[in-house]
Amino acid sequence: MKTEELIKKAEVNLSEDFRRIDEISLHNTNKVLEAFREERIAVRHFAATNGYGYGDEGRESLGKVYARVFGAESAIVSPAILSGTHAITVALFGVLRPDDRVLCITGTPYDTLRGVVYGEGNGSLADYKISFHEIPLDDGGSVQAELVRTALAENDYKMIYIQRSRGYELRDAFSIEQIEEMCSLVRKCGFEGCIFVDNCYGEFVEEAEPCAVGADLIAGSLIKNAGGGLAPTGGYLAGKNKYISACENRLTAPSVGCEVGSYAYGYRLFYQGLFTAPHMVAQALKGSLLIGKCLESLGYENFPEIGKAPADITRAIRFETEEELTDFICSVQECSPIDSFVRPEAWDMPGYDCKVIMAAGTFVNGATGELSADAPIRKPYTAYFQGGLSYEHCRIACERILGKLLARRGEIC
Repeated sequence: MKTEELIKKAEVNLSEDFRRIDEISLHNTNKVLEAFREERIAVRHFAATNGYGYGDEGRESLGKVYARVFGAESAIVSPAILSGTHAITVALFGVLRPDDRVLCITGTPYDTLRGVVYGEGNGSLADYKISFHEIPLDDGGSVQAELVRTALAENDYKMIYIQRSRGYELRDAFSIEQIEEMCSLVRKCGFEGCIFVDNCYGEFVEEAEPCAVGADLIAGSLIKNAGGGLAPTGGYLAGKNKYISACENRLTAPSVGCEVGSYAYGYRLFYQGLFTAPHMVAQALKGSLLIGKCLESLGYENFPEIGKAPADITRAIRFETEEELTDFICSVQECSPIDSFVRPEAWDMPGYDCKVIMAAGTFVNGATGELSADAPIRKPYTAYFQGGLSYEHCRIACERILGKLLARRGEIC
C-alpha cells in the first residue's frame, strides 16, 4: 500500500479524535486569552531589563498569567530555569530539608533526575540526607493504591512525587483524571504535605491542569508545551504561595527570592509562546495520532494505543530491530527544517545510563515541543516521538517515516 493511501485512511479514522483535540484547544486558548486580559498585559511587559531587575513588570506579570492559566495561587516563570529537570530540581530543593522523606508513587523517575535524587557527592537529595522512596507501578502502568496506603501509614513524608509523562518507560502518561485520583488517594490517607507533579509534556493536552485537581506544586519546561515553540529557553513552577515562595528562595537566594531577576532580551517570546501553546499542542497531538495510527497499521506497537486519548504529547513506538529504530529517528531528522542533512548518531548523552540517539533539527536547540524523536539504544527498541509546531509538518514526516520503514521491509511504498 502506498504511503499516501495509508495516511489518508488514518486521517479518516481519526476524524473524531481530531475534532475533540480542536475543542480542547479552543477551551485552552480562551483560558489563556482571559488570563492575558485579566492581568492587563501591555507592550511594556515585553521590555528588556538588566541588572538586578527590581520591579521588572514583564517578569512579575508573566508569573501572574501562568498562575491564572494553571489554576495556581502563584508562579515562577524564568529564563534562569534551564530545563524541565532544573525546574523539578528547584522544586525539590526548595520544599525539602535534611531528613525529609519523599514518596514517588509513579515508579522510577526519569533518567536525568536519578542523579538529582540518588547521586553521591554531587549535591543530590541523598547527599543532603533527604530520602526518596519509590512505589513501582503495576504491570498495567497504574498506581498501586494499597502499597501507597501502607507506605503513608508507616512513614511520615514531606512530599508526594508524581511524574505525569512516561519518560523512557513503556507506559501511558497519566491523565488529569488519574492525577486527581492520586491526589484524592493520598489526602484520604491523611497526608498533609506537598503533592508535586512533574508536568512536562502534559500542558494543554486536556482542559485542566494538575493544580486544578489537587496538586500543590507543578513544574515544566518552556521548550516543551508551555513555550508554544517560541520561548527560547526557560521553565516554570506554579502552585500554592508557600511552596512557590520556597522555590523562589532556592532559585535565587533566601534574602531576595523573586524580587530580582532581569532578562536583557525581553519577554515577548515568552508571552507570545504561551498564547500559541494550546494550538501548538493540538497540532502535535494530531501529528502523534497520525504517526501512531499509520505505524499501528504496519504492526508496530504504540503507547498509548490508538483509540485511547493521549495524556501528553509523547508517543512510544516499539521496533523489532535497532536498524528500524534508527530508520525512524533518521527520518524525523531528514524532515527537520534545521540540519536536515545531518545523520543522527547515538552518543553518551549527559544524565542517561546508555547511548541515546536523537533527532532534533529544531529552531530552538533541543526543543521537544518541536518535531523531534529520541531513543535509548537498548532493548526493547523503543522510539519516543514528540512535538510538532504544525500538523502539516507532522504529516510530511509521517510519509517519509513510512517510506523508509516499508523500503527496509521490502514492501512497495
